Amino acid sequence: MTEAKEADAPPVASLSTVLGAIQDPIRLEMVRRLSNAGTEVRCNELYEVINKSTATHHFKILREAGVIERVIVDGQIWQRLRARDLEEALPGVVSAVVEAANRASAGNRTVER
Repeated sequence: MTEAKEADAPPVASLSTVLGAIQDPIRLEMVRRLSNAGTEVRCNELYEVINKSTATHHFKILREAGVIERVIVDGQIWQRLRARDLEEALPGVVSAVVEAANRASAGNRTVER
């Protein structure tokens, strides 16, 4: 698998900007899925209820906040959580948010059954 990381990933933004980026339910779910995967994920595996252009908008907001980075793998665009960079800039913040989102997601699955 050939990988080419996007060269100019912006720095991780301020706490308020990062929280603003992940406060949207769609973007929070994208970040949750990326965090749980622990590696890059194909774009279309990160959303289900929105169209491609809307997903592109959400990816842009997350990228500009320094939360994710775009990775090209064999000519395909994938997304990756910038977990190390986020942990350095905002220790424990994103992992705590993802943990809470995982609990909420597990609770939703229990209710749906």
